[in-house]
Amino acid sequence: MSKAITASMLYNLVECPHRPTMDLYGNPAERDKVSPFVQLLWERGVLHERETMSQLAIPFLDLSSYEGAEKERRTTEAIARGERLIYSGSIRADDLLGVPDLLRRKGEGYLPGDIKSGAGLEGSEDDKKPKDRYGVQLALYVDILERKGCSAGRRGFIWDVHGEEVSYDLLTPLGERTTRTLWDTYQDCLRLARGIITRAEVTIPAYAAPCKLCHWRSACLHRLQREDDLTLIPELARSRRDAMTARIATVRQLASADLPQFIQGKRTIFPRIGPDTLEKFQRRARLLGDPNGSPYLREPVTFPMAEREIFFDVEFDPFSEMCYLHGFLEQRQGQPERYLPFFAEAPTTAAEEAAFKAAWAYLQASRPRVIYYYSKYERTIWRQLRERYPGVCTETEIEGLFDPAEAVDLYFDVVLPRTEWPAHDFSIKTLATYLGFTWRDPEPSGAASIEWYHRWIETGDPAVRQRILEYNEDDCRATRVLLDGIRQLQVR
Repeated sequence: MSKAITASMLYNLVECPHRPTMDLYGNPAERDKVSPFVQLLWERGVLHERETMSQLAIPFLDLSSYEGAEKERRTTEAIARGERLIYSGSIRADDLLGVPDLLRRKGEGYLPGDIKSGAGLEGSEDDKKPKDRYGVQLALYVDILERKGCSAGRRGFIWDVHGEEVSYDLLTPLGERTTRTLWDTYQDCLRLARGIITRAEVTIPAYAAPCKLCHWRSACLHRLQREDDLTLIPELARSRRDAMTARIATVRQLASADLPQFIQGKRTIFPRIGPDTLEKFQRRARLLGDPNGSPYLREPVTFPMAEREIFFDVEFDPFSEMCYLHGFLEQRQGQPERYLPFFAEAPTTAAEEAAFKAAWAYLQASRPRVIYYYSKYERTIWRQLRERYPGVCTETEIEGLFDPAEAVDLYFDVVLPRTEWPAHDFSIKTLATYLGFTWRDPEPSGAASIEWYHRWIETGDPAVRQRILEYNEDDCRATRVLLDGIRQLQVR
């Protein structure tokens, strides 16, 4: 019997088309150890699901204690009886297998739902959209219900981390300028999944953000480096690689390519890749292939002047949506630099507000100064905190704090538009390490910090708290190292 297509397989496929291939056919000996953060994700998901069901005020049939064929049989019988709400059932049709968290009776059929420890929608506040990875899972359940003759329509729902029910209409266009729906996305994923299972479809890895938490990361990275894959060039993502690979297959080939043959007026022969972008990728390919390559400026950079420079980094827990640490590294002329952390000493809104208020007061008292941060994350989090705690500061004051005249986003304002580096990505970890900086922790990452924070909440261990502080201090110091490095670069 061929392997069944499951919701988790489709979820992984949306994140990375190569992940199901590796899960099915990869060498188990090449798997990386599952990170503590991923383990935390699993644990938090299970805990959230249990808490949600324990607080449910309406009756439901609980099938969570059953497995395999027994669970499937009991689910089929419950559907035939017309149970109002079924928890942790199992449904199967043809090569599809689903274990929806919820099956809710609607008219003569059922609607599927999942309980998620994340938000039900994604995007900016004024443009929230369903998540593809959630949508394909719900679509799988709907497809099975349709095949079994007990579907209430191509709809589903998510009970998310906020306790809200988010409706997913699988037939609604995904945007104003497209007719594509989540059902279309599901059909595409279904075809690819079947092709992967039968080996009719050959997938290849790509260097991307989701790789950081994947247990196949090392195996895929070794292959990408061995094959000189184009996605090793910063910002050259899988879709762009796939559009180019028939004519340009490797970093080395791009470095030596005669680009005019691919340029037609203001366009190139590669979809959604303009001439300027193609030329940028070639510059990066040449830099990566040069054993003596060094970073440089594409144009001059002028930074605001102030006696005091502050390097800013926050730590945020996406599970509780709590900002638990604001870290600042202060550098003043003629004085040793100092690190100032403002830590939420309890997982409560009162502690979060107190830390935010203290951090805000520090920045107000530090003028005149220039603030440096990396990417929009700090600004986004502080805007959210301002909305949550309006007594701390006003919207105008927050926007003024991040005014480019006295606050610099080194990533979006400097690194991306004005520099080039012989690196596969432009993360702060990659660039600061290139410049010789070393984190004290052997496994430094924002994801690891979140796992440490949860462990500190559970244990109160001061050593764990100190580990969080040292990691944040090193992130702040890495930002300072990067600024120093950029100041030394020459224009080419």
